[in-house]
Amino acid sequence: MSLNLEVVTIVLLIIYLESVLSIDNAAVLGAMVSGLPEKQVIPWPRPLQFLTNPIHRLFGGQRSAALKVGLLGAYFGRGLMLLFATYIIQNPWLRVLGGLYLVKLAFENLGEPEYGEEEQVDFERVTRKGFWTVVLNVELADLAFSLDNVVAVVALSNNFWLVMFGVGVGILAMRFAAGIFTVLIKREPILKPAAYVLVLNIGVELLLEDLAGIHIATVYTFSISVVTLLLALVYAHVKPLRVIRPVFLWLGEGMADVNEVVNWLFRPLGALVKIIIRAARALWQMVRVSGKREPARESLAPTSPHKKTP
Repeated sequence: MSLNLEVVTIVLLIIYLESVLSIDNAAVLGAMVSGLPEKQVIPWPRPLQFLTNPIHRLFGGQRSAALKVGLLGAYFGRGLMLLFATYIIQNPWLRVLGGLYLVKLAFENLGEPEYGEEEQVDFERVTRKGFWTVVLNVELADLAFSLDNVVAVVALSNNFWLVMFGVGVGILAMRFAAGIFTVLIKREPILKPAAYVLVLNIGVELLLEDLAGIHIATVYTFSISVVTLLLALVYAHVKPLRVIRPVFLWLGEGMADVNEVVNWLFRPLGALVKIIIRAARALWQMVRVSGKREPARESLAPTSPHKKTP
């Protein structure tokens, strides 16, 4: 009986911890998919277009599908991380990379020219990036968030299946919360930049812990997240506070400049990746064309006439 009570207690603690740690995740994921069209079908590549109708019936439009695909990816990624939890704990450079990615993500989305132009900028950005790029960013952000979550959850129990069950429930709750947050962003657009402030907070926390040895307790992390969202709402509704808007614009321009420098530094790597992808596509096309030509040549080959015997 005491063993069952201990198991239930651990599972409840894991679910609670996942929910607390995932408030930022839900806010950010909701913000990331909020610019996607709600009813448009997923733009599948030509070889996979036969999936359009069945997947649309199952997953819905692009916005809903992005969250659901992200849910599946989150289960796979979190399970993989739990399997390698010991390695992650022993190699803090992974958390440093995750922190740097989150800071980069925050700078990329907070570096906007004007708060009032958010909806137009978001639409242009999503149109330019496309559905699959948004899904990829959702998965990468979730993996970066997971680095901190996995370390915290594994500390509660060394039973893999017990931890996986609690984490699974937590992920499911997070995705429902992300859907709710997407609706809230429609009513309160200020919550979108606020979500990326949360991303910046988490990225800085990861870097502080692994580079400077400064650990911030979960209760403080949760409090910072809640206060950040509340302050954003206060700023949006209390007009006298708009006097500090030039400060935010100045910070946004600075973030945009830093992000541009980082993009410039990584541009050669991006160009190399594009060259490799194009070469692979060209090679695949050559293989397909040569495969189609072989049967045609065989069918057009002249048949030798039968020689008559004298």
